[in-house]
Amino acid sequence: MIGISIATTWEFDATLAYFHVSPEDRITYPYGEYFTSEINGKTLLFYSTGVRKVNGIGANQYMILRFSLTKVIVAGTCARIDPRYDVLDIIVADRAVQYDCTVKEIEPLIKPSFVVNLDVSKYGNGFHLGTIGTADRAVVMWRDYIELRDNGLTIADTEAGAIAYICQKNAVECIIIKGISDFPTEEKEENAVEANVEQMRIYIENTPKVMQRIFADYLYRFLT
Repeated sequence: MIGISIATTWEFDATLAYFHVSPEDRITYPYGEYFTSEINGKTLLFYSTGVRKVNGIGANQYMILRFSLTKVIVAGTCARIDPRYDVLDIIVADRAVQYDCTVKEIEPLIKPSFVVNLDVSKYGNGFHLGTIGTADRAVVMWRDYIELRDNGLTIADTEAGAIAYICQKNAVECIIIKGISDFPTEEKEENAVEANVEQMRIYIENTPKVMQRIFADYLYRFLT
């Protein structure tokens, strides 16, 4: 069985709408809800995890053990870091890192022990590859964006790098498909809160568009 890991409420709501899932087809589990669907002869388990690394790791470990998953596809939104990309662009990660696991004042921001290389070469080409960075602190402030940009990250979120890490520990293949929903803008100190509110508004608006693109144009090719 293949698992489709989805973090936020808005992402999961968009998933339910895309696949026309009725309330009676959803099952509650400790981290959220899940449902199954048969697509291209494969049984797919779609599940919400909740946000941040602890929920992402816990939910995926739970699902890997309960359903003997052979592959986990992390589908969802992300913040743009690499300025070459734009909102609604889809990135398939070939490298996942956790960047909040070091004392960055004296250590590299990204430690090799928290890097997971993801080989997606067997799925062909025709999609953007990049490095996704994960931390419990979302990329909202401009200074955070600059730091990640200067360290070569492509996109950032709060779950995927940790999920890739736990999949590696379980010898389960992990595919990360992320769509850019938003990006930080340079804020002045006096309107940092307003900048965050506006970024969140844009995120909510773009989330259904991102999920539709992932499911319509990308998901099927990664089911083999």
